[in-house]
Amino acid sequence: MIPRQHGSYERSGEKLQTPVDKVDFSVVVPVYGCSSCLYELHERLRSSLRTITENYEIILVNDASPTASWEVICELSKQDSRVRGINLSRNFGQHYAITAGLDFSRGDWVVVMDCDLQDQPEEIIKLYRKAQEGFDVVVGLRTERQDGFFKKLGSKAFYVVFDYFTSSNFDNRLGNFGVYSRRVVRSICSMREQNRSFGLFALWVGFKRAEIDVLHAARKEGRSSYNLRRLVNLAMDNIVAHSNKLLMLTVKIGFLMAMSAVLFSFWLAFRYFISGGGVTGWTSLMVSIYFTAGLMITCIGVVGLYVGKIFDEVKGRPLYIVQSTTFDPEQDS
Repeated sequence: MIPRQHGSYERSGEKLQTPVDKVDFSVVVPVYGCSSCLYELHERLRSSLRTITENYEIILVNDASPTASWEVICELSKQDSRVRGINLSRNFGQHYAITAGLDFSRGDWVVVMDCDLQDQPEEIIKLYRKAQEGFDVVVGLRTERQDGFFKKLGSKAFYVVFDYFTSSNFDNRLGNFGVYSRRVVRSICSMREQNRSFGLFALWVGFKRAEIDVLHAARKEGRSSYNLRRLVNLAMDNIVAHSNKLLMLTVKIGFLMAMSAVLFSFWLAFRYFISGGGVTGWTSLMVSIYFTAGLMITCIGVVGLYVGKIFDEVKGRPLYIVQSTTFDPEQDS
């Protein structure tokens, strides 16, 4: 049993005793940028969660944000004992920050959401009501994404390619925003592989799942850090980590080229005996050589990607390093 403490909340002369002997609800929020959004995020989360339970916690994970996010998190945790801050030693990435928040979460139900208020706290109530129908996972579908054209196009292209290689049939309207039962969170936390994708882990572990429409808002501050280059790198990492179909594709292409070469050799022999002349196709020969060499290098590169992932895994490094927290981690052990 995890020991709990009693805290208090003070704001504008108001003081609320908050028993936290049992945490019913945890909200995990990776924080990168958007420091000015955190005050509004806290207020709206507090208003929404109090309609469900008084026994909740808000876990804000600072992923080495370039803005003064950690200072804001520390201030909020002093004002509200239910705000728990985790400060990572460097920028590990969104999904690693989510992992840190899940590892420290204590609630029977856990909500994962972004910090930029595109995931609206008021929708948590809708997600939780659906979960009470017997679901372990309820994820929000962004029916009208309030993102730029190129980000939506890049996201759609990412999932088309990813679905082809992994056969996951992942809806591009899905994000991380959802409510997850404790046994789902426990299963996800048991997966300590280096390549992290929270949404894919939640899909892979199974359990009874539902997807419902939620309202999606425009960003309150800044811009998304997922540009085209990062989306391509993310797609490659996830494809290599979750599927060997890329290896099979190179095998199929190699087999197809070998068969084509055999058929072409028959054609050359047939042409030689019919026309009686030599084959002078210097251009086609050079094109074939360069094409074959490029394909071989590509295949070696694909194998190298998988070997690189194996190398990352066998090193056994921690997924993240915590520099500081606003609470005593020893009391949670």
